[in-house]
Amino acid sequence: MNKPNDNRIVPRRGLMLVLSSPSGAGKTTLAQRLLKLDDDITMSVSVTTRPSRPGEIDGVHYHFISKEEFSRQRDADEFLEWAEVFGNLYATPRAAVEFELEAGRDVLFDIDWQGAQQLHEKFGSDQVRVFVLPPSGAELEARLHRRALDSADVLATRMAGAATEIRHYDGYEYILINHDVEESLAELEAILTAERLRLDRQVGLSDFVRGIIKSLTET
Repeated sequence: MNKPNDNRIVPRRGLMLVLSSPSGAGKTTLAQRLLKLDDDITMSVSVTTRPSRPGEIDGVHYHFISKEEFSRQRDADEFLEWAEVFGNLYATPRAAVEFELEAGRDVLFDIDWQGAQQLHEKFGSDQVRVFVLPPSGAELEARLHRRALDSADVLATRMAGAATEIRHYDGYEYILINHDVEESLAELEAILTAERLRLDRQVGLSDFVRGIIKSLTET
């Protein structure tokens, strides 16, 4: 894990940056790009029961487990949220996320609207939700075909599910229309910067301001 930014003047509480979108809208690409640019945010690696795809590494892209192990961990309250998507189970492990937040680091989530809703119910203002929309339905379909990761039946299922996913856009604080990755990435960085500077997240700000006032009044 990367270390938190030791040059931070005012300590702050870590936030949960949630990215959601229909498959093919670009949230995973944006997440990967953001992680390379910002050392003070780490990825929440989800647990899933789906088979790994070519090039995916266990523990890096997902923790791939059986349905039996998923049920055990869920029943032991080891997940912050979980959902079933296209017949597969996904969840966010609790321990790793809580460790990062307590250290004042931000955690990035690539999850669907169901998971985002569950996290919001538990964490409220500690969560920042961003929904990524495609520029059009036709472009979304074209992107899914270009990925060539799924069979024709799975592609049809994903297209049908995209409309359901998009209907939940209004449950998010921010909306990105991803017609250009570079522009969307810049907008995502701006959102993260603004949310980090919020008064209620800078837990050391009162002491910092008192120190400034004290130095001014004692001179």
